[in-house]
Amino acid sequence: MSQKTEQDDIPLADDDDTVTIISGGKTPRAAQPLPKEEPPEDPEEKARMITQVLELQNTLDDLSQRVESVKEESLKLRSENQVLGQYIQNLMSSSSVFQSSQPSRPKQDDSVHDDDFGEYEY
Repeated sequence: MSQKTEQDDIPLADDDDTVTIISGGKTPRAAQPLPKEEPPEDPEEKARMITQVLELQNTLDDLSQRVESVKEESLKLRSENQVLGQYIQNLMSSSSVFQSSQPSRPKQDDSVHDDDFGEYEY
């Protein structure tokens, strides 16, 4: 029960009985011996290297976790600094000690914006 399909009609390299010689190419190089195999590693040295690699992987993992915790702490502190800066600004604006002793004048934009403390005036 063999059915012939289109795939059966595809010629294969072994189907061709003719030999083609390509001329004009580079001459082949002489055969080179295979490189010598490295002597088998000392099992103790291999075990020591594996242990060292595992220790370095653990150290890298610990450092990565530390970096993440420092980033989180930094974001938390920035947020707290903004809240405290706004609180200080509100206290200064509501306190008569920090109010100008000069009569009111048309307000100029003397405010400065600081990412950590919000806007404040000189």
